[in-house]
Amino acid sequence: MPIVPRRRLGTAGPEVSALSLGSWHTYDRMDFGDAVAMVRHAVDLGVNLFDVAVYGLPGHPPVFTDVLFSAIVRAAGLAREEYLLSVKLWLEPYPAQSLRDQLANALFRAGAEHADVAVLGDIRRDDLDLRGIAEELAALEAEGLIGCWGVNNWSATAIRTVRDHARAAGSPGPQLAQLKYSPCRRAIPDGEPFAALFTEGLTMQASDVLEGGILAGRTSPSREIGRDPGGIRDRITGAAPGLAAVAAELGATPAQLCVAFTLTHPATATVLFGASRMRQLTENVGALDLLDRVGADRLRELVAPYWADRDAVDPEGP
Repeated sequence: MPIVPRRRLGTAGPEVSALSLGSWHTYDRMDFGDAVAMVRHAVDLGVNLFDVAVYGLPGHPPVFTDVLFSAIVRAAGLAREEYLLSVKLWLEPYPAQSLRDQLANALFRAGAEHADVAVLGDIRRDDLDLRGIAEELAALEAEGLIGCWGVNNWSATAIRTVRDHARAAGSPGPQLAQLKYSPCRRAIPDGEPFAALFTEGLTMQASDVLEGGILAGRTSPSREIGRDPGGIRDRITGAAPGLAAVAAELGATPAQLCVAFTLTHPATATVLFGASRMRQLTENVGALDLLDRVGADRLRELVAPYWADRDAVDPEGP
């Protein structure tokens, strides 16, 4: 019997599992048989959303985690309707490389004909044509190539702007904001600018929940981890032992505590994490039991002392 509940993605998106699996530096670090077993078990537990992006960069070694995913789902015997595919569309090469061309490449590599969700990457330039982006996404939606779309680490103002352009083009606009969220990184998702957007129907996909493994106890991660807004990673490393102690008092692991915390936010539709071992998957799913046992209010109270970016990051977002 599936145990991972479903939540609506935005107001026009699909029902997604409250926990979702990412692929960054994941499947290409695993034994193929282990990856097949893990993905199959995730679906059996009720996980239906898989974030599968093209991460290779010019001049860097090739990355095949997305290509492997297409083989994993076939080997696991999964029909396309059994899972939702979320892809990334990057803004660095836009508009020289259109969103349509990026999507075609992503679908080709993932062995799929459409994406259920497309997430636009970080804004790193001031000259982006948000109207053109919104219109292109609206056309991809109208053609059935994407089901809905969202953004990754955008400011509240940029989200409102692209949403207005999208609605003018006949699209419902962004349905999710993928935001860094953990007991230590809270300033943006818990701030007033995003609270207003959430009230208007935007939902959150919590990401970077374990800060690249640091909050799970791996204080010297060997693999690449995400950006460090506010320059607070040392504070987060310093907070890890305290969070581990709180988790132990609750009869849980640090990872379970962090995942459970992100589920306490009323706008969280799904929590994105990477797992390269079956044990990590089942441990993170155990966060649902922790949330039920302890309750959202008590969990937020217990982790409050470890909020590291309260005065270091603008709640408006990047």
